[in-house]
Amino acid sequence: MIIAQLTVVPVGTGTASLSQFVAGFENALRDMGFEPRLSAMSTVIEADSMDKILAAVKRLHEMVFENGAPRALTAVSIDERRDKEGSIDQKLKSVKSKM
Repeated sequence: MIIAQLTVVPVGTGTASLSQFVAGFENALRDMGFEPRLSAMSTVIEADSMDKILAAVKRLHEMVFENGAPRALTAVSIDERRDKEGSIDQKLKSVKSKM
């Protein structure tokens, strides 16, 4: 499983609030078949292929422009392990077991 952390920031919207954009991103990810994990600073998704992850990144980035912002800043971190299966839940359990 490939895990990705996404942060998409619309710039030039005329407001400091981003919650409307974030809500749209979360809905779009669900429509694409993801079960996004929202945090205060980013969203984490997982998929079985890089193509699905990159399609999601592209979709959210384009949504910024579709919703009227003139600029988009998108940051992505991707964690792909090929030596064993993993998931968001597995990663969290691993850390918690060591605390």
